[in-house]
Amino acid sequence: MTDYDVLRVFCGPGGGYGNELGVVRDGSALPERSERQALALKLGFSETVFVDDPERGVVDIYTPTLRLPFAGHPCVGTAWLLDVPELTTPAGVVGARQDGEFTWIEARPEWAPPRTLRQYATATEVDALAVPPPGEWIYAWAWEDESAGRVRARAFPGRDDGIDEDEATGAAAILLTTHLGRALNIRQGAGSQLLTAPQPEGWVEVGGRVLLER
Repeated sequence: MTDYDVLRVFCGPGGGYGNELGVVRDGSALPERSERQALALKLGFSETVFVDDPERGVVDIYTPTLRLPFAGHPCVGTAWLLDVPELTTPAGVVGARQDGEFTWIEARPEWAPPRTLRQYATATEVDALAVPPPGEWIYAWAWEDESAGRVRARAFPGRDDGIDEDEATGAAAILLTTHLGRALNIRQGAGSQLLTAPQPEGWVEVGGRVLLER
């Protein structure tokens, strides 16, 4: 088995929850896309990252069934692990910074795969949602406190790849931030926390806590 680290990204205030991420630090161990896709499927995380150049932060991101040009929680987690000022993804160069317990990345909303942002009237409605049938990538959200920018969200990738619900989704948070045009404090999934902030010229920052699980 190829060596890999497991992180939890966008952990809650107490260090719990977060979305698991596999990171293969030595991408040269699996140079072919087919090999990487097979390992991502075997590991079963919502995303797995292969690092092709740790100094320059060149990364390659896979779900269990497809390759992604950009994804939020993999970039946040890998930026924390490598401690680099930027990552190079197929979509473009992602800025990264550390700020106390939070790791932040800066990305463009057009890099995110299409998702349906579906607003509900209350957080209780979001909590009660059943997993929808595959076919549509849905980011369900509601205000917990609109004046404070606090959001309750759940994410349903709809890919039929074994990931029925995504615990913490940076790319969707970027899209929601762009849609609403304001900074957000998002509680997603079972208890993950994502912070976002719009930046000049259409960029968006998203940040969270990262822990090394193993």
